[in-house]
Amino acid sequence: MQHTLKSPVRFAGLGLHSGKTAHMIVRPAPAGHGIKFLRTDIALGDAVIPARWDLARQTPLQTRLENAAGAHVATVEHIMAALAGAGVHNALVEIDTPEVPILDGSSLPFLLGIMRVGLTRQDVPLKALRILREVELRHGDAVARLMPADEFEMHFAIDFPDPAIGRQEKTMNLRNGSFARELCDSRTFCRLSDVEAMHKAGLALGGTIDNAVVVDGDRILTPGGLRHDDEAVRHKMLDALGDLALAGGPILGRYEGERAGHSVTNMLLRELFDQPEAFEWVDLTPAMAARMPGAGLVLEEVPAVA
Repeated sequence: MQHTLKSPVRFAGLGLHSGKTAHMIVRPAPAGHGIKFLRTDIALGDAVIPARWDLARQTPLQTRLENAAGAHVATVEHIMAALAGAGVHNALVEIDTPEVPILDGSSLPFLLGIMRVGLTRQDVPLKALRILREVELRHGDAVARLMPADEFEMHFAIDFPDPAIGRQEKTMNLRNGSFARELCDSRTFCRLSDVEAMHKAGLALGGTIDNAVVVDGDRILTPGGLRHDDEAVRHKMLDALGDLALAGGPILGRYEGERAGHSVTNMLLRELFDQPEAFEWVDLTPAMAARMPGAGLVLEEVPAVA
């Protein structure tokens, strides 16, 4: 069955790259609606932006969606991951700026808000994207692929020269509350040298050591240190979940990423949908739906990290 929120939930905070304060309301939506963004600050023209893979624009540091009228919303990956990880299939996200607030740099505040208001079951079958054969996308030293599997699985690997990050790998099944327990509190990360370069270029204006894990060589500069020893690769998996949610439904398959970012994951989706023989949409049986991300999730499973 499909699910939506029981009632609206509000969020406010700075945009990571714009530095502007954003006010956002995630509202319940009817079955079949999907996830859509509405720019409430746009008075004329089409201000609705569906959360779809084909509306994503290639940007290295964030996922940005733009409709045919030019209305756009950026840094959607963390709220999309929270919605997918909670098993929310229909919602309207109202926002009054072009960028989703970064909050603490993870999906945790979004997931907490969603789970505190709770979900409503909708009496409509849930469709999933079943991967029928392997599809791979290579771009430079990055690679991403989707492979057949009975549930939604993910493997991710990263490799950075900084000793504070180094090489990290993680494999997990995203069924039920796995996202809440394992990934949702993992924050975006960056190197101090990159922060300085981005600031000079007018980017990451809302980024601070309070909403990102900042590393400098072998040092963690963010107060309190890491939430997980492998927080960096966990966050990359969080990002991938949010980017894959733009497919339009949960995935029955295995995603593998090596040094993959937002653009590479979106390019992989484009490659997949260019090959109709590589996938099919299926109505999930109750037993299959019970193993999807968010199925059976309760508030107590969400980490108590502010």
